[in-house]
Amino acid sequence: MNLIQRHRAVPRTGTARRAVRLGLLATAGLTVVATAATAQAATLSGAAHRVAVADDTVHALANPGHPSRFQDSFTVHQYGELGTASLRNRAEAESWACTADSPCRSVALSFQIVTMAGTDIHLNARNTSHAANHYCAGCQSLAGAWQFIVSTPEPFTLSPAAQRQLAGIHRDLDALGRSTAPIATVQQQADALAAQVVSVLRTAAAAAPERPGTSAMAVPAPTVTVHRMLTG
Repeated sequence: MNLIQRHRAVPRTGTARRAVRLGLLATAGLTVVATAATAQAATLSGAAHRVAVADDTVHALANPGHPSRFQDSFTVHQYGELGTASLRNRAEAESWACTADSPCRSVALSFQIVTMAGTDIHLNARNTSHAANHYCAGCQSLAGAWQFIVSTPEPFTLSPAAQRQLAGIHRDLDALGRSTAPIATVQQQADALAAQVVSVLRTAAAAAPERPGTSAMAVPAPTVTVHRMLTG
C-alpha cells in the first residue's frame, strides 16, 4: 500500500473525534532532518520545512536447516511538528525447499507507530507485506504489516502509562513466536493486538494539547489512521 497525500486533520464537530479502524521500546530506522540552522525548537514556519523519515523492515526465512522461523518488529517513532513525512513499513516471510513430510513455517510481523503534529503535512506512507513458498510442498508463510499514524495539531509525547501499555502489547507480539497454533489463528491474534494498539493511541491522541488562542471549532481534531497488509 502506497499513500501520498497532504495530511490534514479533520476539524472537531463538538461531539466525537474522528478515528480510523485499525511498536516503543526504542526508535529504529529513524532520521529527522531539519533545515533550521539552530537546534532550538521549531517555530510554525520552521516546522513546515522539517522532514521525518522512518523505515522498518522485518524478514523471516525458513528452510530445512531452520524449519520454523518467526520474526517481529515493533517500533515507535515520535516526531514533533513536521512539514513532510516519509514512512516505510514492510514484512517479508519466505519458506524454501522443505518437503511435505517436514514442511516449513515462516512468520514475519511488523508494527510501526508514528506520531506527528501539524495541519498540512505532506505524507508519503508505504506499508507492504510479501509471503512466498519456494519449492516447498505443504509450507506456510505469513507476512503482516501494520502501520499506525497519529496526527495531532500540537506536538505531544506518549505518556508513561501509554508506553507501558504498548510495551505489554510488544511482549504479547513476541510471544506469538512461541505459538504452534495454525497460521490463521496467529493472524487473528496479531489483528487483536493491533486493535489494542489503536485503543491506546486513540486515548493518547485525545489527550493531546490544543493550540492556545484558537476556538475549539477551528482546531483540527487528532486522527489515528491504520494501514494493514497481510500476505499468506
